[in-house]
Amino acid sequence: MTQRGKGKLELDPVVVRKARSLARKAGRPIVTLAKTHTTVSVERAVLRLAGLAGADREGEPWVNHVVDAVRQDVGLEHGVALPVWHAMGSGEYPDLTALAQKAAAGGVTFHAPEGGDAKRARAASRRSAAAGLRRIDSNRTTRDRLTKKYGEPPKPWIYLIVATGDIYEDMPQAQAAAREGADIVAVIRSTGQSLLDFVPEGPTREGYAGTYATQENFRLMRSALDEVSAELGRYVRLTNYASGLCMPEIATLAGLERLDMMLNDSMYGILFRDINPIRTFVDQRFSRQIHARAGIIINTGEDNYLTTADGVEAAHTVTVSQLLNEFFGKEAGLVDNQLGLGHAFEINPSVPESFRLELAHALQARELFPNAPLKWMPPTKHMTGDVFGGYLLNGFFNLVGSMTAQDILLVGMLTEAVHTPWLSDRDLALQNVRYVMESTRGLADDFVPAHDGFIVQRSHQVLGEAIDLLERIVDDQLLNAIADGTFGLMKRPADAGRGLDGVAKHSSVYYNPASELLGEYFADRKDGSR
Repeated sequence: MTQRGKGKLELDPVVVRKARSLARKAGRPIVTLAKTHTTVSVERAVLRLAGLAGADREGEPWVNHVVDAVRQDVGLEHGVALPVWHAMGSGEYPDLTALAQKAAAGGVTFHAPEGGDAKRARAASRRSAAAGLRRIDSNRTTRDRLTKKYGEPPKPWIYLIVATGDIYEDMPQAQAAAREGADIVAVIRSTGQSLLDFVPEGPTREGYAGTYATQENFRLMRSALDEVSAELGRYVRLTNYASGLCMPEIATLAGLERLDMMLNDSMYGILFRDINPIRTFVDQRFSRQIHARAGIIINTGEDNYLTTADGVEAAHTVTVSQLLNEFFGKEAGLVDNQLGLGHAFEINPSVPESFRLELAHALQARELFPNAPLKWMPPTKHMTGDVFGGYLLNGFFNLVGSMTAQDILLVGMLTEAVHTPWLSDRDLALQNVRYVMESTRGLADDFVPAHDGFIVQRSHQVLGEAIDLLERIVDDQLLNAIADGTFGLMKRPADAGRGLDGVAKHSSVYYNPASELLGEYFADRKDGSR
């Protein structure tokens, strides 16, 4: 039996509280940094919330034109809201699109208003941003209504990937995936989009190992899944990616088009895309505030660490990242049921007792974050091309997911790492999932590891190593730990990486109406008035 009310692993509540306290201490300087800086993508997201969309003939978005013009005339450090709505106050432009077109042609000189002009611009920008947030609120209400109408599927939710590069091909494939049992459809982005400092416009028919994330593609896919949800009587969730140089904008577009989940990790872009750490932390805080307001579940990327680092030796870094993602997420307004913290089945199967190690790590995540919808990722690094061995390994992955009550199960397929697998591979993968889940139903309740046995001892070891690492991070600061290669063996200094030139420190008169409105919303919610 479980003893002393500490769960199956008997984790000491005092030790767990210490781990969370250290994560808060490590994360607070980063929050301060994010609160005192802005980026080109944060400012473009403000314009998108206010309704500015579209692009010029070359495909450069109007939001990029406006932010670049404001930056050239008055600097980014004041924000774009006051200069833009001061210009709108002149009465020369019927809407933001007309202003953007004139600015792109070099026909607008922006100014940082003062006094009464600044006050009027502030009020006008706030009204415009509020309209966008009302649309996001309406989408959240629609999702709540539909999930109540159809009911929630039992967990784990089955997560399938669709990404042909052609959104018009993706839509019927996504509907087919839903009919075959997918509860969540993820549309993988085209390779390299995370490194684009703009969001492509319109529907797209050409992508590389994925489909571009655009507002129109979001709208089309959401419509397709709404159609199949009504057919099946089951709400099918839609996932995309908010990581990369345009994280705040893509998060905003996701809220405006009612996506349900977004890949949004505090360090993924830093480690695996060499995006500047400061740029990433500033962008992720704003994007997570949007996700929180929209009711979107984030998926974090701890599984990626184990594709570059050893699954046993680096297990504690996964725990540390989960604790940091939890802190950053909650600070930005996310609640437990929006924290899809990631972890993975990536230990080399030739390691003795690898299955017991996977059980220990998965159960530890489950007990550390009992109310979070954990995302359990299948084996990739050790899939050798042996289809029989791969099928067995995916079966073991599914079994761990069942025994430890994971919430979101990304389906492991024989052709792992091929984004558009053979449909027969998907059918076999779903058969594997269904057999394991149906035959082991209730096993999570029955499974209790031996007191002071291998699984319990391993979980305590990993948590202890995580605390040791957090203490070092607190002493040396998180930015330095990232620069030293602590996570995923990637060394990323704070003064380097892509996108650094798009960061600015707030001036004394910086204003962002979206940040102000979001801050007020979360303060009201915390006070219980909403």
